[in-house]
Amino acid sequence: MTKIIGIGNALVDIMTSLEDDALLLELNLPKGSMQLVDLDFSNHVLSSSDHLRKTLTAGGSASNTIYGLAKLGIETAFVGKIGSDDYGKAYSDDLRSNMILPKLLVSTSHSGRAVALISMDSERTFATHLGAAVEFAAEDILDEHFDGYDILHIEGYLVQNYPLIRRAIELAGIMELKVSIDLASYNVVEEHLEFLKEMLKNNVHIIFANEEEARAFTGKDPESALNILGEYADIAVVKTGPEGSLIKKGNKTYKIRPVKANSVDTTGAGDLYASGFLYGLVQGFPMEVCGAIGSVLAGNIIEVIGARMDEKRWKKIHTTIQNIVTRSSGD
Repeated sequence: MTKIIGIGNALVDIMTSLEDDALLLELNLPKGSMQLVDLDFSNHVLSSSDHLRKTLTAGGSASNTIYGLAKLGIETAFVGKIGSDDYGKAYSDDLRSNMILPKLLVSTSHSGRAVALISMDSERTFATHLGAAVEFAAEDILDEHFDGYDILHIEGYLVQNYPLIRRAIELAGIMELKVSIDLASYNVVEEHLEFLKEMLKNNVHIIFANEEEARAFTGKDPESALNILGEYADIAVVKTGPEGSLIKKGNKTYKIRPVKANSVDTTGAGDLYASGFLYGLVQGFPMEVCGAIGSVLAGNIIEVIGARMDEKRWKKIHTTIQNIVTRSSGD
């Protein structure tokens, strides 16, 4: 059975529901972006939003994708760095409880946290303090982390640490793992564009991007961007939100319809889409089915706050996936 390992920032997500977007303006946080902030500003965001409803969950883009894969029955692991504090323990416990093997390095610094400010239209804006995650270094990644795994899934937020992401991709190549990468936030892509282009060329097998990230990378509309991204990887995926998604493999393009959903929080939508797509890929399903499964997971995660779903919802997801596969087999 194919085994998938993720690598990324181990962050506790503090999900905060906004009453309007005034706080974003007050804090000077561009709506829909991910901003790296220091501890003082993170505390300021928390104190400024202490009157709002909050929930805590283990997060981080790659971690979310690995969570979805584990829930679909794939053997998984996650590599990241946490602090030796309550947040770090909660993070490790969350991975184990979801059948994910934690390959976590521990720092004396405090664990990272991402304050997710969720607007009324379900868009989310992150004020991220990396904490111990910022200490995650290239020399932390060892052969033994990747040994026995077939696919490495990388979150694009790590691109801000050039030596680390270079080491991860290089070691994956040596150990014959296929590499999947999600491009993260559009502002991260803009800030590290040349490095991203350098790293992706000939080193990555699967690229995921949403519409804004694809535009930041290529300067083009989704369909044109998909063709350009397809030059960097065997498979390119551009997620277009309520329009669905586009997939390119070789010379063929696939248009995937979205799943109807009552969106309350878009946190994890792209991450869980990647879970569904990668699950379909390792099962050997056609691209249309991989995309459809990705849409099912994305459509379900936006109906809840945060990037975790209860067992009742997962049971429904499994049934829906089985129906998609059955219909595909009958075509």
